[in-house]
Amino acid sequence: MTPEPQTPAGTPGTAPGPPPGCPAHGTGPGGLHRLYGPGALDLDALYERLREKHGPVAPVLLHDDVPMWVVLGHAENLHMVRSPSQYTRDSRGWTPLLEGMVKPDHPLMPHIARQPICAHAEGDEHQRLRAAVTAAMATIDERGLRRSINGSTQELVNRFCGRGRADLVSQFAEQLPMAVMCEILGMPEEYGDRMVQAARDALKGTETANESHAYVMGALSRLTTRRRARPEDDVTSHLITHPAGLTDDEVREHLRLLLFAAYETTANLLANALRMVLTEPGFRARLGGGQMTVPEAIEQSLWDEPPFSTVLGYYAKQDTELGGQRIRRGDGLLFAPAPGNLDPRVRPDPTAHMMGNRSHLAFGGGPHECPGQGIGRAVADIGVDALLTRLPDIRLECAEEDLRRRSSIASRHLLALPVLFEPKPKQDVNRAPSMSSLHPHREDQRLEPPRERAEAKAYQREGLVEKTADERAEPVPSAAPPAPRPTPTPANEPPSRWQRMWRWLLGE
Repeated sequence: MTPEPQTPAGTPGTAPGPPPGCPAHGTGPGGLHRLYGPGALDLDALYERLREKHGPVAPVLLHDDVPMWVVLGHAENLHMVRSPSQYTRDSRGWTPLLEGMVKPDHPLMPHIARQPICAHAEGDEHQRLRAAVTAAMATIDERGLRRSINGSTQELVNRFCGRGRADLVSQFAEQLPMAVMCEILGMPEEYGDRMVQAARDALKGTETANESHAYVMGALSRLTTRRRARPEDDVTSHLITHPAGLTDDEVREHLRLLLFAAYETTANLLANALRMVLTEPGFRARLGGGQMTVPEAIEQSLWDEPPFSTVLGYYAKQDTELGGQRIRRGDGLLFAPAPGNLDPRVRPDPTAHMMGNRSHLAFGGGPHECPGQGIGRAVADIGVDALLTRLPDIRLECAEEDLRRRSSIASRHLLALPVLFEPKPKQDVNRAPSMSSLHPHREDQRLEPPRERAEAKAYQREGLVEKTADERAEPVPSAAPPAPRPTPTPANEPPSRWQRMWRWLLGE
């Protein structure tokens, strides 16, 4: 990479350091800004300073002061991802990697190292792998997907609706995408708190990340073996039976890609969308007043807080120019949806609502555009709508400024979203969500079906609602409790999805 920054006179490293609190803190060799460390605690503000200084493409430093370009412009991001003749996802030609600057233990190596997946391939190999993934995803039945999302949402809300409080990150946003993806891939029996925690741990890159990654890969290996022997109507089976002839390793790697990518993006999207609904009065009012639909609210969230802030990376295949900068062959570039969505050339007023506009960068573009964006949108649209239907009085338990996030170059993950609401009874997971109350005398009796009033009384008799302030003040658990065991089904009602799964496991 050959940026041309304005450097101070003298040998690098001899110039006096900036005073504490100065924006120049966090700079490295050549005066380039680091995207890590103390000077990068507020990446949004840093991107805007870089935009003012360098324009739509800026030179930066990754961990260990590895040079990189970050693409800040909306048009420049789209040009890069749509120009496979100029830029590739294959890192093997990246100059810092070839020159030994990127060590094997580099913290971003899991994102940098080439893998046998369509996201890192190009040409005929990319077409072969991508065709199999696209075809497998196309077999997902839309109505079946909606039923799955509604059913999983009902089950999750049933776990905490009687308590009157919940953490919508750990008990909902991090749970729903995994439940849906496990069913789509064909392994509903693997869904549970252990799988959710393993995926979160593997994506965070903690000391136990390798162990967690092995747990997830073990589940995907068992699934691949089962479906190779006996294909069924699920994404895994269609990957295996596609004419592209994927090997077991290729199947497992693409299942991992689908699971992790869909899980992380959708969990972030759900949490961000719910935060917007709970903290922005105008947002909630437009939804409640019918001026904005839930899908439109989700698209607004994709503009304001895309699930991935940046994606590492793209690599120049030849000398070229982008955003007024000279890009040399072997240079690396960060695809950056978060600052790209705020490009003042396409969004002069960053607070304006982008209703009806889907030209955001949240799902990428070009040959590597996210193939699962339809699933992510569906999970967020249906999940948020069903949750707000079940808990229409939901409100934030803490002040908005007390909400905490874990930030990195890749994303900003909301750590918790504590909420309060009037305790509600459980509902049949096979039915559409509806509003109900454990205190029917507080609401218009005509709006509450007799069956729900009976369920509310039954819940009160069974002691499923907290009776004391001390119980209501208990801290929200960090993980959702285990799913309830299947209960007997009346003869005049069809078995639930979980009951059918349980019978299948028992061979009935």
